[in-house]
Amino acid sequence: MRALEILAHEGAAAVYRGTIAEEVLALVSERDGVLTRGDLAAYEAAWDAPVEVGYAGTRFLTRGGLSGVPAALGRLRRLAGLGGTARTLAVLDAVDGGGPDGHTTNLATADADGNACVVTTSLGLGSGDWLPGLDLHLNSMLGETDLLVGRLEPGGRMQSMMAPSIALDRDGVVLAIGAAGGTRLRNALVGVASAILDEGVAPQDAVDRPRVHRAGTTVNAEPGADEDALAELERRGLTVRRWPGRHHYFGGVSLVGRTGAAADPRRSGAAGVVTL
Repeated sequence: MRALEILAHEGAAAVYRGTIAEEVLALVSERDGVLTRGDLAAYEAAWDAPVEVGYAGTRFLTRGGLSGVPAALGRLRRLAGLGGTARTLAVLDAVDGGGPDGHTTNLATADADGNACVVTTSLGLGSGDWLPGLDLHLNSMLGETDLLVGRLEPGGRMQSMMAPSIALDRDGVVLAIGAAGGTRLRNALVGVASAILDEGVAPQDAVDRPRVHRAGTTVNAEPGADEDALAELERRGLTVRRWPGRHHYFGGVSLVGRTGAAADPRRSGAAGVVTL
């Protein structure tokens, strides 16, 4: 990929002052956009401390803001020992969100020394624009009302629902986890993390569990979701949409932890071990 070769040669300067910047500015000029050379040159990355919430005997470090993960974990009752119906309703009530599709990828990795890293990256809805000759698809988040909820202000930063997370105990990393899927990201991440940390479910089994996601007054359910829970949701006045198969819509989780690694078949995920 030409863009990665440029980054390897020029470093981050390629994006803000170098080759990639020039291609972006050329496209902006062609489309009568407002981004300027000065905007790119003045940009600086901002580093934020993670939000910490106590969960299932761990310090769960994650991202706040639009992700909603800290609040969802704070609302979530203990799941260990619950049946499928109570568990499904507890997770859904704690998460309780909705939103549009996105194109997000998550990577979780750990080494033999116990170091772990989780990286989530997103194209948002995808702009459909590629920088000529660079194989670089440009992001587009301008249509998501979840992200743009007020006036655009100079110097303001785009928010995000992405929430790469690490759970720690006194012995170190218990779980490194992240997810894709817009606001379904919260549901997928909280559901899988709680299954592993609270219920002791094996990582891939936790990822493979049928998911239920509420979007407004509609509850979307994968095959295998607890039917008694779905009936209860219908009694609450919600419409239940039963999907014919496991689907990309319900997000994609990847993780690595003490009990193993897992990746989401809903988004062609893969888990493996590399020996150096």
